[in-house]
Amino acid sequence: MEFPGSADGPWGRYVRDPDERGIGTVRYPRLVPKDEECAKQLKKRTLTNLYNQRPTWLDLAHQKLDQSVFAAYGWDPEMPDEQILAKLLELNLRRAAYS
Repeated sequence: MEFPGSADGPWGRYVRDPDERGIGTVRYPRLVPKDEECAKQLKKRTLTNLYNQRPTWLDLAHQKLDQSVFAAYGWDPEMPDEQILAKLLELNLRRAAYS
């Protein structure tokens, strides 16, 4: 897989031939299973399965992100989902009106 990326960004160790701004080509290594059993295990590693299993590290990352979003918008973290969705829709409609 190849895409543009910054040498000082999260993909830095995979960036090749950066220009004067530090932007180069990210060549991300593809995981290739070493045998059939590894291929079966790798096939199970999907985003859907990850979210369905909801490991603790992912749950904590979502909580931290939610807290940051609430703080950025000045929203009450105890808001029910319906109110959050209504506020997000309102924001999107306002922003779409400026486009």
